Amino acid sequence: MLDARTITDNPDNIKAHLTKRNMGPDVLASVDTLVALAERRTELVTERDNLRARRNALSKDIGAMYKSGRADEAAAAKAEVSAGTEKTKLLEDELNDLETEQRTLLLHIPNTLHESVPEGRNEADNEEIRSWGTPRTFDFEPLPHVEVGENLGILDFERAAKLCGARFAVLKGMGARLERALINFFLDLHTSEHGYTEVMTPYMVHPHIAEGTGQLPKFAGDMFKLADQLNGADAYLIPTAEVTVTNLHREEILEETELPLKYACFTPCFRSEAGAHGRDVRGLIRTHQFHKVELVQIVADHASEAAHHELLGHAEECLKRLELPYRVERLCAGDISFNAHHCYDLEVWVPSLNKYNEISSVSAFGDYQARRMQTRFRPQSTDGKKTKLRYAHTVNGSGLAIGRTVVAILENFQQADGSVVIPDVLRPYMGGVSILKA
Repeated sequence: MLDARTITDNPDNIKAHLTKRNMGPDVLASVDTLVALAERRTELVTERDNLRARRNALSKDIGAMYKSGRADEAAAAKAEVSAGTEKTKLLEDELNDLETEQRTLLLHIPNTLHESVPEGRNEADNEEIRSWGTPRTFDFEPLPHVEVGENLGILDFERAAKLCGARFAVLKGMGARLERALINFFLDLHTSEHGYTEVMTPYMVHPHIAEGTGQLPKFAGDMFKLADQLNGADAYLIPTAEVTVTNLHREEILEETELPLKYACFTPCFRSEAGAHGRDVRGLIRTHQFHKVELVQIVADHASEAAHHELLGHAEECLKRLELPYRVERLCAGDISFNAHHCYDLEVWVPSLNKYNEISSVSAFGDYQARRMQTRFRPQSTDGKKTKLRYAHTVNGSGLAIGRTVVAILENFQQADGSVVIPDVLRPYMGGVSILKA
């Protein structure tokens, strides 16, 4: 979340960011509400502190009053202390209610935008940064991955639908092997060459953990909720390993010498895809459950931008090694996620769609997530004195989404006879298999 003082000290600047994001009048109005709450909080704190000071002073004098025979004055002072205590309690109750309202409003205000984020309302206004590789020209009519996979006998959507309805898939034989090969390849690449530590984390979390990375309360409708199923409390299935991995260091104070912390994590991801009806619903592109290798970096504030570009390069390297054409786009203000300060989308070429399709979003958050999680670091001292704590910065991105990589391989490397060539880099993970045949 944003620092309340940042908002109240310069509300017009925050409103400018919200306007650039195309936020509605209700969100803009919440800025004014926060300013008013901050002013009222100052009044309450001042009144409470004055009452406490008066109570403390009177309490010290009451004994002396009794000793000097001023019982009437002592009784009046005691009555004033009692009334002041009651009034202080009322003020503190109002303060608690005010701070709860303030936090609720802060949780619904999106991150500020990096200066390089372009204006725009939707994905059509995103800015292409670069591309790599040339989309293949076919001398036959290429099939979508659903038909390629079904013809090979490695994808089964009908039997998956028997189990839990639409937007699920069963991968069989070499299809399952391909999925596993990609997981292992990505993890090996990121841990052996890119310097990430592999972690395995839980697949479900309590609400305050999802709140820490910004999935809650904003995106509750996109998550699968488990009621009273986790140690007697509500829980959610994770939509991405970003949630668990970034929260590994919640409420911790890190030394700057420990940073950066770089984690690679494979998990299944669960998304209800609320509001996505009619968009990429056939096949593996938009499913309720999918596999992903997530990359997370927790860094010092001054290293944030460099970490963002580094992580993007790590995700790009996956596609280069697989020889899949892709492009990088900088998301515009109207398309960037609620929590992100700056975001690049990595899009792989999908022949059946005749376009590039997102396979990774690489986002920098500034201290937005760390402030929610209370993840701080102590900068190195240059003079031996203790330095002031600062919030860490977080960066993450997919490295990569497995199902969408399967889609790209099946479609880009399909042959006229229905077979699919396996990229060279995956063959050791496929037991030496170089081509998938029916």
